[in-house]
Amino acid sequence: MTIQRPRGTRDFLPQDMARRRHLEDQLRKVVGRWGYQEVVTPTFEDLELFTMKSGEAVVGELYNFTDKGGREMTLRPELTAPVMRMFVNEMQALPRPLKLFYFENCFRYERPQKGRFREFWQFGVELIGSEGPDADAEVIALANTMLGVAGIRGDLHVGYLGIIRHVLQPLESEQQGKIMRLVDKKDDKGLDDFLEEVNAPIDMRMKLLRLISLTGGEAISKARDLLGPIPEIDAFQQVLTLLDAYGVGYTIDFGIARGLDYYTGMVFEIYAKGLGAQKQVCGGGSYKLIQLFGGGDVPSTGFGLGFDRIMEIYDIEPVLQKTIVIITTESTRITAIPVATKLREYVPVYLDIMNRTFKAQLSYANNIGARYALILGDREVAQGLFTFKDMESGTQESLTLNEIILRLTGESN
Repeated sequence: MTIQRPRGTRDFLPQDMARRRHLEDQLRKVVGRWGYQEVVTPTFEDLELFTMKSGEAVVGELYNFTDKGGREMTLRPELTAPVMRMFVNEMQALPRPLKLFYFENCFRYERPQKGRFREFWQFGVELIGSEGPDADAEVIALANTMLGVAGIRGDLHVGYLGIIRHVLQPLESEQQGKIMRLVDKKDDKGLDDFLEEVNAPIDMRMKLLRLISLTGGEAISKARDLLGPIPEIDAFQQVLTLLDAYGVGYTIDFGIARGLDYYTGMVFEIYAKGLGAQKQVCGGGSYKLIQLFGGGDVPSTGFGLGFDRIMEIYDIEPVLQKTIVIITTESTRITAIPVATKLREYVPVYLDIMNRTFKAQLSYANNIGARYALILGDREVAQGLFTFKDMESGTQESLTLNEIILRLTGESN
């Protein structure tokens, strides 16, 4: 019987991993230059960590289980809550702001579809301890820069939940949360029905429906006309002014709600072409979650990149290192080992371990796309030279080991 991989998961072959690692390395370089440091949290956590954040309904989407000690656990479905838990446990005394990033796999028990898997990878950033437009703008600009190195020109939409919450002040917090989720889903009928159900004031309904329809360059001025001179609009304008200073292009979109109760102010989403309906590759905003887990009233701003979705349209091929296959005879196999050991300090080296013939070794070099073949026969050993063959051009020449290293790296031994 052949055992298949679990539904909603993938196997990554060497060529797949080369591309994924290449993108990962590029993203790591960017966040490092912006001063963010990596953290890692456990693959599984207490189930309560996520039900506290998202409610009991989230359990249906989790890979949860009872461990041998009778504890309710789950594989992590995302990484914001674990990082906030880690901050409360271990990082509250550290200087702020804390600038953290992570790149880990997450798990959700949901129907697999294009761009959505039960095991997926998330590259995320959390800026903890700084509240205001400067933190908001930096996080958005960082996300934009990261997508830029991936070769993706994203369509950035920026909104401000504080303005929507201002409109919803007459309603209870639970009702506000339900409205936010309906706005996030673009469920116009559901929103109308719920506003009717809670008997929302007519003036409030009008302002809300008008507000969430505002997009584009005149959205701010129209929001001022609609709501008057409220401080939330001024705060949003400060974020936009800073984004202009960063040179980040954006579309104002008051219809972005993110659908989670703990978001407080700025929210943003980035969409990419070529992904069909599942086109969102990044989302985030400012939020307050730490207090829920036993910490203080500490503001945070962050985002998550959908690494797997980005990989679907990532078309930058990694530059592979020049590889060498050492071709030996039966009598020179042992002699080739220290030569391979030395060359491996500089480049990938393949040394025959299949007892292939000379001809078969050369054929293998062709089959794997090796850049060079280094031929080590009895004559080469006697002369202290190696036949160095360029597999692309077919030319070959006799060189010393130091000359070969110089040819490969441009550096003397």
